[in-house]
Amino acid sequence: MTAVDLPAVPRVLIAEADPWSRDLLKQVLLNVRCDARLDVCADGQQAATLLREKTYDLILADWELAGVDGLSLLRSVRQQRRSPALPFILLSSRNDSASVREALPLAPTAYLTHPLNMEGLTQRLQDLLLNEGESVYCEIPALAPGMTLPAFLERRREVCDGAPLRVDVKTAVQRSLGPEGLDLQQLEEQVRMDPQITAVLIAAANSAGYHGTPVQTLHAALNKLVPGQSMNLILGLALKHNVVLGDPGLLAYAERHWQLSEDSAEYARRLARMLELDHQRCYSACILHRLGDLALLRCLEDWRQAGGALDDEAIGEALDTFGAAYGSALRTRWRLPLELRQLIAATYSLEGGVYSREALVVNLATQMARLTEHEGLQELASSKTARLLKVGLSELTRVRKA
Repeated sequence: MTAVDLPAVPRVLIAEADPWSRDLLKQVLLNVRCDARLDVCADGQQAATLLREKTYDLILADWELAGVDGLSLLRSVRQQRRSPALPFILLSSRNDSASVREALPLAPTAYLTHPLNMEGLTQRLQDLLLNEGESVYCEIPALAPGMTLPAFLERRREVCDGAPLRVDVKTAVQRSLGPEGLDLQQLEEQVRMDPQITAVLIAAANSAGYHGTPVQTLHAALNKLVPGQSMNLILGLALKHNVVLGDPGLLAYAERHWQLSEDSAEYARRLARMLELDHQRCYSACILHRLGDLALLRCLEDWRQAGGALDDEAIGEALDTFGAAYGSALRTRWRLPLELRQLIAATYSLEGGVYSREALVVNLATQMARLTEHEGLQELASSKTARLLKVGLSELTRVRKA
């Protein structure tokens, strides 16, 4: 496409097997053209079917698709001899010269290798989808007539994108970049208190493209993912709508939930270290245990921006009614490991008669985090959870003051 024949509203096909890479591509594209009509699929056969049924202005396809691979899709498109040629960005994990030579005769508009260069991809999309100096603004759709807040939240529960961001991701990434590239230890330190980033990286490290022992901690996720992919996923989160809450009332609720998550995670880490347990796993469970409430607050921001009325009472009622359900839906849809989900559940209550020591730790830690600074630890020290862990008042006091 050239500047004189750009479509008024482009139709774009994204074909990518990995769900988190697929979401990243979608967010980068919508950040360039928020009005684009998108078809997104996970396998080549579905992409081939869509190509027969619809006319596209741009295709982004991964070479390593199941069924019909991305190179075969490109070959099929070029055989149609469309003029001008349909823009086709071929993505691949193959960066060897033989693969490049195999693709070049089919004239891909761009051949981009994983992990993607976000700035380079953005520039490519701007060149293909925007006239020079042009930008596109998309208004937030108004609420449907008669839509109530409970009905809105029920509809959003299974499709919400998660929580708002607590961390300034661009700053976090910049602070983690050194002369030799991305410092994973520094990056972990920068983002470990952000529930959304933690959840996304753990989920991505457990996606179909990775095998082996399930990943349950941020540390393990960062070390399993390719460094560039971790950076892209984190930066991609900042492109999503409503990652920052604009309403002061919603932000105040979010601050309380963020602080509760961080306090409980820190107490769990200290307790687990004292008892020689897996402190990173306990930290992860606690930092994630308010993810549903935070995701709900983000959806309430959508409601407000779409014209819905919102006050403190409505926020509180929504959290009480939907917070737990949002958390459960996210953990299941993102396929967080069952063992981690069970540990997160233990932050709320202990069910059954046999508990792991990690479950007892996260349960006790969240109880500590809910205490006000003026409340003593005597009652908590005499609780069943503390007795099972054989943790007394002196140990709890040490954990609280550490």
